[in-house]
Amino acid sequence: MHGHSAHHPGAIEIYRGRLILYACGDLINDYEGIGGHESFRPGLGLMFFPTLDAATGKLAELALVPMRMRGFRLNRASGEDADWLAATLREHSKHPVERVLDGRLLVQ
Repeated sequence: MHGHSAHHPGAIEIYRGRLILYACGDLINDYEGIGGHESFRPGLGLMFFPTLDAATGKLAELALVPMRMRGFRLNRASGEDADWLAATLREHSKHPVERVLDGRLLVQ
């Protein structure tokens, strides 16, 4: 199941082994430079990489790659930005989100 509408990443739920993304945020948009929503850090986004069990269709792993858009170009987000995204996801989700050494976020 996939949610819609929010321009920033939101809650992640794993229900009966199935992934529910309530808000994925914008990975690429044309809002750069528009003020008023700075607390959501609109330049930050996530790429979602779910791995499903082929036999059951259930979620085996969810890796997220934090990205920053600057000058309408995507680059890997800094460690500080990745930590902020992980903390934000933890705040809204029931599942642990941790940053691993390569900068990805893993949802447990």
